[in-house]
Amino acid sequence: MRQIHRAGEKLFVDYAGQRPQIVDPGTGEVTAVELFVAVLGASSLTYAEATATQRVPDFLASHVRTFEFLGGVTAAVVPDQLKSAVTVPCRYEPGVQRAYEELAQHYGTAILPARPGKPRDKAKVEVAVQVAERWILARLRDETFFSLAALNARIRVLLIDLNARTMRAYGASRQELFERLDRPALKPLPAERFVHAEWKAARVNLDYHVELDRHYYSVPHALVHEQVELRFTGATVEVLLRGQRVATHARSHERGRHTTIAAHMPKAHQKHLAWTPSRLVHWARSIGQNTQKWVEAILADRPHPEQGYRSCLGILRLSKRYGPERLEAACTRAVAVRARSYRHVDSILKRGLDRVALPAHGAQAATQASVSHENVRGADYYQSTPHEGADHAERTDDGEAARTAPQRPGGGLDGAAAKSGQQQPLL
Repeated sequence: MRQIHRAGEKLFVDYAGQRPQIVDPGTGEVTAVELFVAVLGASSLTYAEATATQRVPDFLASHVRTFEFLGGVTAAVVPDQLKSAVTVPCRYEPGVQRAYEELAQHYGTAILPARPGKPRDKAKVEVAVQVAERWILARLRDETFFSLAALNARIRVLLIDLNARTMRAYGASRQELFERLDRPALKPLPAERFVHAEWKAARVNLDYHVELDRHYYSVPHALVHEQVELRFTGATVEVLLRGQRVATHARSHERGRHTTIAAHMPKAHQKHLAWTPSRLVHWARSIGQNTQKWVEAILADRPHPEQGYRSCLGILRLSKRYGPERLEAACTRAVAVRARSYRHVDSILKRGLDRVALPAHGAQAATQASVSHENVRGADYYQSTPHEGADHAERTDDGEAARTAPQRPGGGLDGAAAKSGQQQPLL
């Protein structure tokens, strides 16, 4: 059947069977690459470029550059049923690849895959591939390229020459027909360029994060254990639940790290995260001076400030139970005796010691209390001169100190000296 092509209606795309090559300048290794070809139905204006693969990112990027080369968008795009375009091959209702469908929605066009095994459905691009192989690849057979960019720069020069050649059947070039027919009928390009996004299924972990390339992104904590979809580009990560976006993050490639939005956290986690040493000290100051001193002492006493967070937060709970006045009194006693734990302050409040006044001079007054006992001599004894009954050394005639054996209260000698009646030498 003879096909009729209307202006601006269809863009046919395919890959050439012959493949250009690039050479690694360091090793000399030769790598075959792909040749993407696109052609308009009405004017036969042709676009071609080399890509590393036929995979989805390269396939979609070639479409983006084709639309920019044309300066507009056709009403439909007709590809072959290759895997980068179709996920479920079918003669009647083929399953279009998800990212390919997104590209079509972004540019306001439609994807119309040709029937499997029916190249005549896209005969226009089959002819365009032959023309590209003859007028572009054949002219490059004696040239060497060391990068994909260099190869595409050379292809672009030959492409301009190809579109400028006069076609004998029409008496005009492809470029002339394009300006006359297709250009006025093309849809305008969108304001923003299409960015290819990939998809991945994920399950929300117990810590309300999902994993992508060993990095973890937060979602609302109510979605724990839910099955979600990740839509990610080189710059962003979107989390969708049943088609509705629930979180968006900037893409990070730090492995083993977390990107967390505070609003996604439970209220208890948000409150815990908000506590800092300066905030704890400021809160303690609002209760009283000695409460502040106790909190500062707790934070300074721990190897890491966060180790003292729970003790300080426990004191906050005590202020709600006993009131700020009693807590300040309890911290005053704790500071005086250098207590450095939550349990000390809690015990003071439970026993009501916060209501008992401290001695005039604190702990020093307790040590100065007088005790009456026959074995306690008192301070006056140590300030007086040696007196009768005190142990002292006596000088002998030769100047050496002679010590007598220790006497028992009864006046007898100690131990073996009492039995022998002799004085024991000192060791």
